[in-house]
Amino acid sequence: MPKAVWEQHELANDPHQRADKALKVQAMFASIARAYDLNNRLHSFGLDQAWRRAAVRLAAVQATDDVVDIACGTGDLTEIFALAPARTVRGFDFTPAMLDCARAKSARRVHPFATPSYAHGDATALELQDASVDVVSIAFGLRNVGDPLRALREFRRILRPCGRLVVLEFDEPRNAVVRALNRFYTHRIMPWTATLIARDGSGAYRYLPRSVETFLDRDRLRAAMLDAGFESVQQHALTMGTCVASCATVAATSPQAA
Repeated sequence: MPKAVWEQHELANDPHQRADKALKVQAMFASIARAYDLNNRLHSFGLDQAWRRAAVRLAAVQATDDVVDIACGTGDLTEIFALAPARTVRGFDFTPAMLDCARAKSARRVHPFATPSYAHGDATALELQDASVDVVSIAFGLRNVGDPLRALREFRRILRPCGRLVVLEFDEPRNAVVRALNRFYTHRIMPWTATLIARDGSGAYRYLPRSVETFLDRDRLRAAMLDAGFESVQQHALTMGTCVASCATVAATSPQAA
């Protein structure tokens, strides 16, 4: 069993404030990569894929679009984008073990449009040119980035005029009863069962609920996206607000592209 990445006393505070957060997240995902998809399906009751399909619909992909999926993990969202009529689809992730899973998954698939490619990448310093892509997505990964606000500015930098950003993130349901049930499940049941399934000693599934609890809620995320230079943000609550899709657009005339 892998050694602990997140100690209990570290999670008592805000994990997003740690200087070594990015490296801890990388080590954590390396330890759970092989069981990642299974845990996602089981513990979301299959809804994680429905949320990803909703994100692709909201991105309104066109045949001439270049799509970049950040923090792509094992490639679930990237592969769904590859079913849309995009010109190119690329997935970037900070953890090599997750990319290995993504490439293996992609090799087993038939891609009717663009065949996705996968590469190592840091969401806060992408090796992509200014105004070079049409769609940027990140699913359940923004809170895992070392500096989420810097990442949002980076997404804005690489998007063309009229480009779209879609962010999927967990959130606290607004309904008090649903919120209480969701907290009980994510804080009490899921960490225990997911850890057993993954045979994980890294603390990944203790970090998960704590990282959601201490991250930007939907209102603060919307404000952060606007501060990063996006023209507008529309938000869509999914499954009673346990997940929120935040969709931002770039102005038709972009100062960065001028």
